Amino acid sequence: MSDDWSVIAQESAADARMYLLTVREIAAGEAPDATLPMALLALSQVLVMGARLGAVEDVVPVERFEPDVGPDAELDPLRESLANVFEGLDEYADVADPVLDPEPTVGFLSNDLVDIASALSHGLSHFDSGRQVEALWWWQFSYLSHWGERAAAALRVVQALLAHVRLDADPDAVSEAEFDALHP
Repeated sequence: MSDDWSVIAQESAADARMYLLTVREIAAGEAPDATLPMALLALSQVLVMGARLGAVEDVVPVERFEPDVGPDAELDPLRESLANVFEGLDEYADVADPVLDPEPTVGFLSNDLVDIASALSHGLSHFDSGRQVEALWWWQFSYLSHWGERAAAALRVVQALLAHVRLDADPDAVSEAEFDALHP
């Protein structure tokens, strides 16, 4: 493994760990005011990781099969916790494939966050077992085939929610503020 690949593997592993930590913190629901900003940062950073992997040449593992890393992490409790945190905001209008299938579908923010977590966790299993090339291959493949698109969709939803929270104002409050500003 070249030094360049090793650096990318180390950085990707750190980004994956940070994403998983942040999503677990969001799911705990202990800082509701920070939920959207934390999700925005986590999704943005993991998309940088994915973009880096998408921009480089294809990672080709030494073996032509994926070694068994054991059972995947059980993420249903995480999905349920996130659905509770995002209750009333979880469901959104989505387009599964804007190029080949532009028909609107329904997406769920909690599902997207957990799908990303699942792929990153699987890659970390390879990385932690000392198989950096397999980890890079998995992260790159799964970014291009699934989680990159889910992360982009989730980021768009989180950004829109944050914009509504910050920019939508109660018309009565705006009117009072204007009156107070004009009549000191």
